[in-house]
Amino acid sequence: MADLLVPDWPAPANVRAVQTTRRGGFSPAPWDSFNLGDHVGDDASRVAANRAELRRHLPAEPCWLQQVHGVHTVDAAQTANLPTADASFSHRAGTVCAVMTADCLPVLFCDRAGTVVAAAHAGWRGLQAGVLEATLAAMAVPAGEILAWLGPAIGPDAFEVGDEVRAAFLAHDPLAAAAFKPHAAGKWLADIYLLARQRLQAAGVASISGGNFCTVNAPESFFSYRRDGVTGRMASLIWLVAPT
Repeated sequence: MADLLVPDWPAPANVRAVQTTRRGGFSPAPWDSFNLGDHVGDDASRVAANRAELRRHLPAEPCWLQQVHGVHTVDAAQTANLPTADASFSHRAGTVCAVMTADCLPVLFCDRAGTVVAAAHAGWRGLQAGVLEATLAAMAVPAGEILAWLGPAIGPDAFEVGDEVRAAFLAHDPLAAAAFKPHAAGKWLADIYLLARQRLQAAGVASISGGNFCTVNAPESFFSYRRDGVTGRMASLIWLVAPT
């Protein structure tokens, strides 16, 4: 049985969201066990079994994306499966937005009125390039009405990056310097959660929850590409339910 986390955030009653972990599936090591990625070397039948187990908890098959660390955002209710994009949104009840990660930051969104939801895949490249801002724009509601939840990602004590990553973020916003700690010659420890909060707050989002995980340092719960190399993928999923 899938071991799912439910985001702790003040979403309205008609918004549903779940976060998968690595536990509760059918895949052998090193994808053990609830791997949802069909592009990481795992047996296709095991991935299909894991996705079928996940599907039992959802109103529909998720709109899976072909993620490329970019900023393109699609309407999950009006697109064919596996579009090349790193975020999706939906105004339609029963349409499931989803992103897969294994260290990159997943961000789930909804508005306070429960009229739109979205999911974004924010690795450092996409985050720096503006995937969160692009997702907010696609949702087409005032940023002050939006709630965000930051899912499991590489933590600030594990995310070593080079000078070029820090320079790219500081070129956009000098305040990003607060998210980087010196680590070694030409290396920094980056806080991707703080970087995301800064971007969201600058865009006008005031309600930001989550951001207290570390995929690298919780091997019993989360997949981590940086820790393991060959590994599975987790999913962050969100949808609207129809009023009763």
